[in-house]
Amino acid sequence: MKSPEVDLAADEETPKSKGFRFSVKWEWALSTAFGVLVIFAVIVFLIFNSFMTVLMRQEKTHVGDTLNVVVEKLNTQREPLTGATVNNLLRPKAVLNEGKRPAAPYTNAVITSLARDSQTVTVYDQNGNPLFTTRQNPISFKRTKQQRIQTQTIAHQKSLVGRTPIRSKQGNAIIGYVQVTDNLRDYRATQVKLLQIEVVLGLMAALAAAVLSYILATFLLRPVEAIRETIHAVREDPQTDMRVPEMHHQDELSDLGLLFNSMLDTTQRYMDQQQQFVEDVSHELRTPVAIIQGHMEMLDRWGKDDPEVLNESIKASLQETKRMQSLVQEMLDLQRAEQIEVNYTNEVSDVTEVVTQVYDNFKMIHPDYLFILDDDVHQPIQAQIYRNHLEQILIILLDNAVKYSQKRKEVHLSYESDSRNIEIAVQDFGEGISQENRDRVFNRFYRVDKARSRTKGGNGLGLAIAKRLIEAYHGHITIESALGHGSVFRISLPILADADAKILNKKKEQAQAANEIPGIQSELLVDDSQKKPADESEEHRN
Repeated sequence: MKSPEVDLAADEETPKSKGFRFSVKWEWALSTAFGVLVIFAVIVFLIFNSFMTVLMRQEKTHVGDTLNVVVEKLNTQREPLTGATVNNLLRPKAVLNEGKRPAAPYTNAVITSLARDSQTVTVYDQNGNPLFTTRQNPISFKRTKQQRIQTQTIAHQKSLVGRTPIRSKQGNAIIGYVQVTDNLRDYRATQVKLLQIEVVLGLMAALAAAVLSYILATFLLRPVEAIRETIHAVREDPQTDMRVPEMHHQDELSDLGLLFNSMLDTTQRYMDQQQQFVEDVSHELRTPVAIIQGHMEMLDRWGKDDPEVLNESIKASLQETKRMQSLVQEMLDLQRAEQIEVNYTNEVSDVTEVVTQVYDNFKMIHPDYLFILDDDVHQPIQAQIYRNHLEQILIILLDNAVKYSQKRKEVHLSYESDSRNIEIAVQDFGEGISQENRDRVFNRFYRVDKARSRTKGGNGLGLAIAKRLIEAYHGHITIESALGHGSVFRISLPILADADAKILNKKKEQAQAANEIPGIQSELLVDDSQKKPADESEEHRN
């Protein structure tokens, strides 16, 4: 079992990989944790500032309440304040309740205000001399005409200082001053505790985000691990059938897996085609090469002095040479047909025009045959197929029908369509094909009767080429046949809408302009196949 780490940045088996690098999952987890930490810090900063603003407002309120309580207690005097008067009014006294027990001193609002540990209350006379203080006063006196509460730095610490004049109720004359200093000790203690809590919560949130992100990345990156394992398997064995497993969720990674599998299938198909091409050509060329070699050896030994043997050997060698040339050309046609998805994606053809043209050509080439066209369409219909390829398919099918309609020289060509597809059928009245041979008639080099097919020409590739061309353009080809009654080959192609045809034509023009070529020339169909279809196309039962 491989490690679950999906390291896309560095592959341990790649020689170019040097040093330690984070895997995608760790990068995902750490980046997510960092992002959560940053977002959390911003949110906490805003909340912290708002909370501390509220606390500061409360501290100012407390300072203002203390100022008001002291003023209310002392403004009843008519004369300027003295130390005895202030002490008598502000110092706590034992108050007896109805049970003759001392009342709690903090039931008095003045005593409660003066008893705050964080506050220092100082009362001054008119001249600024201190008359009363609850604690040692850390700052000097300043006169003021109205109540003021300001922040001030005392002993390198931020504090609140509130000052207000004391005015008598009668005459509104200033009889003294009161100053309240709040060292904000509780405020700073709350601030520190809040910061500690926020730091702990931030670290916990980052850790939780990292763990959750790592788990989530492990789950979400499983397709990447599957793709990585598939790449390793393909690199170790290019012929392997291993593919990325099917993914049950639909997202970009599943699309990547499907595209990767499609690419592997295409590559595998090309490799198989190349291997099969080499094997087929070597197998088919073995016989003509052996025949030519036999004739040459015979001539070398004694036949060159015999004009009759010399003439026969030359004719046989030329015949085999022509057959090899035809075989090579058809194999090249078949090989190029495998690459239609790459080279002919924007081609559009008028199927009605092609069917009519091929029908007229065969009537002219084979005047001794009766060709019947059953056209149920009677209007132009377009399909996404290269014109020469469609001609080649029809030539192959009609040429087969001609070759095997020796007794009843009649060939029917029908052309019809529905809302989605075009269907073209070629019917002959020849020998027919058995069920066993019918299943293999589209195989390369397959002939129903190999001895008789040699006399009629061909290499057994025509129907294989036709089938591959049809399937490359998303169509299909079928066969119906009965021994002694003939065969019917049916091909079907999707109909192309006018709007789609315009788009494809525009893409083709753009591609031609970009490549600076006047048009796409087919190498699949040689000129001889159009001029002499009966000699260069392939049979389906020989």
